[in-house]
Amino acid sequence: MFDIGFSELVLIAIVALLVIGPDRLPKVARTAGLWVGKMRGFVSSVKADIDHELAADELKKILKEQSDSSAVHEIIEETKSVAEDIKKQDYVMRAMPDEAKTDGIDDGSSIQDEPEKLEKTRGNE
Repeated sequence: MFDIGFSELVLIAIVALLVIGPDRLPKVARTAGLWVGKMRGFVSSVKADIDHELAADELKKILKEQSDSSAVHEIIEETKSVAEDIKKQDYVMRAMPDEAKTDGIDDGSSIQDEPEKLEKTRGNE
């Protein structure tokens, strides 16, 4: 806070001893120490209050930014619509007879034939 070295403190103590006198100096020093302690406590209290208010303002700002952010809401709505589409497709697939499900998809091959097809295409290259 103040840039007071040891030599300045000794000089202040000598002047105080001469001005106040040796009888009242301990009482004055005690009173001055109490005042300095109260001032330090007050300053630290003010600093803590300011830090608390800055943190609260920062949190309010973050919350406002998040509430203004519509991207999250768009993602949620898009996810809901995709989930509804999947449910509709699942309902339609369950309502269709089994023969209709495989018509147009079955080309006469199965999953087990896939490695053989892959080997044939590699051999042709």
